[in-house]
Amino acid sequence: MVGALLLGLVVGVIARLMSPHDLFSRMSRPTSWLATIGVGLAGALLGYLIFTVLLGFGDTDIFDWGGFLSALIGAFIVLPLAGLMMKRSNAERYPRD
Repeated sequence: MVGALLLGLVVGVIARLMSPHDLFSRMSRPTSWLATIGVGLAGALLGYLIFTVLLGFGDTDIFDWGGFLSALIGAFIVLPLAGLMMKRSNAERYPRD
């Protein structure tokens, strides 16, 4: 479990550093770190599903360091989706009318 959290943190931090816009810059520190770990873990899960389940190659453990590259690719897919969800929730919370 600690390894999964560390993988999520490292992958989330690298994905946030490499993305052109930081989605979580307005969050407070603990919330931002939790969001970073969440993006990393979601990326690891998505990378596992794409590479191991669909394509049939890669590490068979979901949250293992052997799947670091697939987790990073998955995190790059998750970040724009998270941005869309955050924009939609902010638009519902603060309508322009």
